[in-house]
Amino acid sequence: MALHVTAPDGVPEIRPGDDLAGALLAALAPDALVDGDILVVTSKVVSKAEGRVVQGDREAWIDAETERLVARRGATRIVRNRLGLTMAAAGVDASNVEQGSVVLLPEDPDASARRLRAAVAERRRVNVGVVVTDTAGRPWREGQTDIAIGAAGLAVLESFAGRVDAHGNELAVTAPAVADEIAAAVELAQGKLGARPCAVLRGRGDLVLSPGEHGPGARALIRADGADLFGYGAREAVIQAVAARPAARTPFGSPVTADELAAALGRAGIVARVADPADVRTGPERRAAADIVAFAHGWQSIEAGPADTDLRFRPATP
Repeated sequence: MALHVTAPDGVPEIRPGDDLAGALLAALAPDALVDGDILVVTSKVVSKAEGRVVQGDREAWIDAETERLVARRGATRIVRNRLGLTMAAAGVDASNVEQGSVVLLPEDPDASARRLRAAVAERRRVNVGVVVTDTAGRPWREGQTDIAIGAAGLAVLESFAGRVDAHGNELAVTAPAVADEIAAAVELAQGKLGARPCAVLRGRGDLVLSPGEHGPGARALIRADGADLFGYGAREAVIQAVAARPAARTPFGSPVTADELAAALGRAGIVARVADPADVRTGPERRAAADIVAFAHGWQSIEAGPADTDLRFRPATP
């Protein structure tokens, strides 16, 4: 298998209301796009064309684009933004834009990708996939890489579940996020300072869907809030569990089983026992600590009866 990436020069500065598809296609030679190619475009030029350049204080716009705080270190905020993406500064960008302005992410990157795909099909008579990219950091890794935040006409995940490797081992959970891999590969050709906001990747036509079939989009790559193991940063998780606000439960995930809660309380040095599958009990001595552990695991304490000295826990009502 061979992959070929072309990142053309010559795309002009994009301004609100510009014909983005026309500007990108003008930079691509007539034979630069064929059926099965994947057109990759940075979210920055998509946002500029869609009028997502705004005036004002960057921190205020980060607040406006944020659904909830995930982690904070000094001035750096990692947040879950209105698109469901977890990233620094909610994706609000002050680079490659006039001073005093910031660029917000597209309103709906998947819809932006669908419009670009339709325009390419109409003007060049070719069936391509489209990926809209942005830059993101990664937990436990230095540096950043480009990811797919919008996609159309493309299989964004490639499932290997049920297939067998060369040694006869069945693959159970292997599902490469191919849209993200494409975004990262193409960024090598574009370069951060190369003024090349689009590129064409050739060689993975097997991922491109039939004309008129747009697929699930890049939104399919976003885990639901609470379905990921790291809904809060380490410090923020402590604060949220201590504060115990009901709205803060979701990122901790679904309630664990009674046995799992008892084990967690034990790891915290709190003696616990399981009375039944919906009833975990401890002594009253360390109630504050037990309540904190229970909150983080989707449970809550209930009032004991007059003759019951145990601290009792039940799964929290969603």
